[in-house]
Amino acid sequence: MSSNAAPLRHLRVIEMTEALAGPYCSMLLGDLGADVIKIERPGRGDQARGWGPPFVQGESAYYLSVNRNKRSVELNIKDPPQLEYLHRLLETADAFITNVPRMSSLERAGIDPNSLRRLNPRMVYAAISGYGHTGPKAGRGGYDIIAQGEAGLMAITGDKNSAPIRFPTPMADITAGIYTLIGILTALYARDDRVSGTGRGQFVDVSLVDSQTTWLANLAGSYFAAGEHPRPLGNTHPTVTPYQPVRARDKMLIIAVGTEKLWGQFCEATGLDSTVVADPRFATNADRNRNREALIRIIESRLASADAADWVEKLVERGVPAGPINLPDETLRDEQLRARGMIVELEHPLLGLVKSLGNPVHMSGNGPSYRRYPPRLGEHNEEVLAELKARETTQ
Repeated sequence: MSSNAAPLRHLRVIEMTEALAGPYCSMLLGDLGADVIKIERPGRGDQARGWGPPFVQGESAYYLSVNRNKRSVELNIKDPPQLEYLHRLLETADAFITNVPRMSSLERAGIDPNSLRRLNPRMVYAAISGYGHTGPKAGRGGYDIIAQGEAGLMAITGDKNSAPIRFPTPMADITAGIYTLIGILTALYARDDRVSGTGRGQFVDVSLVDSQTTWLANLAGSYFAAGEHPRPLGNTHPTVTPYQPVRARDKMLIIAVGTEKLWGQFCEATGLDSTVVADPRFATNADRNRNREALIRIIESRLASADAADWVEKLVERGVPAGPINLPDETLRDEQLRARGMIVELEHPLLGLVKSLGNPVHMSGNGPSYRRYPPRLGEHNEEVLAELKARETTQ
């Protein structure tokens, strides 16, 4: 797709974040066409540049995974002339993203919301932090693993015999990045709406803990409604059975029988329709929940007669949701993922072909595009400065 058709092509985003949540948010904006300028500390840059191994020609694979579609500029904002340069850039911006956790630090640096609102009242100011900028824990530092623990997810991940388990990828960071994207786009819409637009930006305040807590979702609903304390459930579903991994002859597969119609189709596909369908212990989903262990023993005894791939094929043919349990490398080679354009390949002048996961938002018109490889530290120092000078000259 031509980048000229990108829906956010008229927006400029200044990103001064590190690690994952902020870079992930700004990468998604860049995928949708925004001009994203990544501000980095001279000589060191984003801390994620040092997170490895693996490294590719000295560049961290972690950094490469969340920084495409950006330009990199080195700035030491503690130096007054360079802070002035940042302010000049921010005067041209539609959105600014930072992950400095303490408002006092932002104020000392001269990049707090009030200062920048006077500089550019149209700009949306998005702040990502561990706990947010209000409340008794405001200002605390926070990483993904802290949010996973504090938000109640680690305590219920695993089975009843497990110690708390961290989800292996930074889901609090990723979730906060997505919510920040939603907040920025909403604030821009509120600014520019032709009927009720204010013409002014807003302060968007997103925390990792808030974002991670939203994953409690239906479990929080059960607690609010009945005072139920969630417990570790392993791979089972608290209210639907069978909805879990089950073992076949060679390995495990996943089945998801969410309705009574699917239950009948599942029993037909597995040849259990002459036995378990008539068993009063399994007559309804509520019955199956109460007798889950007995039912799973019967199902796994039947599935032991064939390999997982054979059962997946039979179940899918009957309209029953089922799938394999892939290793990550199997997923990344999957034909469905590639057919959906979810493997992005960008040519890097030093590293060769750099691959990353694509943007999952598929649109019938002008959706995501992939134009820039993850930038080298300070790669665009001169380019951005020249653009800024040219812009100021013509004003």
